Amino acid sequence: FFLLLLQLFSNVLLWDGIVQEDAVRDLGLSKLLNRYLLLNLLNTPPGPDNIEKCSKVVACFPERWFRDLESGSTLPELLNFCQHLLQ
Repeated sequence: FFLLLLQLFSNVLLWDGIVQEDAVRDLGLSKLLNRYLLLNLLNTPPGPDNIEKCSKVVACFPERWFRDLESGSTLPELLNFCQHLLQ
């Protein structure tokens, strides 16, 4: 189930630069990541499998979304995901 969600998430984020960034971030981050992928990650025991899943999620993010952010900050839609990474 995780791999299907990840593929959908990746495909949605590929639309960045083609459709409005707000729409891509809303669907990709607010909907898919925060509702479905994060739920799967929270139910995966800590360890190598969880780390691998998180790495695959991070690899999908467009780098340009992070270029103008200050050090130590993130996108508002990623706060829950960041909290998970810090656990």
